[in-house]
Amino acid sequence: MSAAITLLRRDLGLLLPGGSGGGGVLPLLFFLAVAMLYPFAVGPDAQLLARTGGGVIWVAALLAAILPLEKLVASDLEAGVFDQLHLRGISEELAMMVRLAAHWLAFAPLLLLATLPAAALLGLTGETTRTVLLGLMAGTPGLAAVGLAVAALTAAMRGGAALAGLMVIPLAVPILIFGAGALGRPDPSALLLTASISLGLVALAPFAAAAAIRAARET
Repeated sequence: MSAAITLLRRDLGLLLPGGSGGGGVLPLLFFLAVAMLYPFAVGPDAQLLARTGGGVIWVAALLAAILPLEKLVASDLEAGVFDQLHLRGISEELAMMVRLAAHWLAFAPLLLLATLPAAALLGLTGETTRTVLLGLMAGTPGLAAVGLAVAALTAAMRGGAALAGLMVIPLAVPILIFGAGALGRPDPSALLLTASISLGLVALAPFAAAAAIRAARET
């Protein structure tokens, strides 16, 4: 437990705004930029903005989650951090579980807070904003999990950052479909499906990422 807490502190120091990775700033700025620019792109039609704004927030959240992937695993793999952890008896699975938690904490809470001004810019109603927030709370762990697994798989590849972005988008489509689909349903079934998919990805991602780290070590 103490090793996991120490790792979490280290990873948060790298990924939070102000850390050497700065991972939390860029996704937040990107997310807000999309919310600010979208009304200029579609015009001042308030009904159109209100009808499509929730989906735009979801797309912005997905793309913002991709931005920190370049430094999520590759820098530590290159520096031999995972080798050192392995020598100290810390499994790759534990390291990846902690990295997943740090990745989510570094971008998701800030995105949830930024959803409120973004919803105001897009003219969303209070009920729609609530549904978007619940959907993002359910879906962002899954986005973080997909991002971690893909970042680990591509960390040892040349041009891995670009490839990671291309791989994350199709893998995250089910979360996007059900998360954004909840905006058009009066019942919570879409939100429950989003949460179920997200939890499944969270359970699988550390093991997939750990296997990728071990494979990269052997090559």
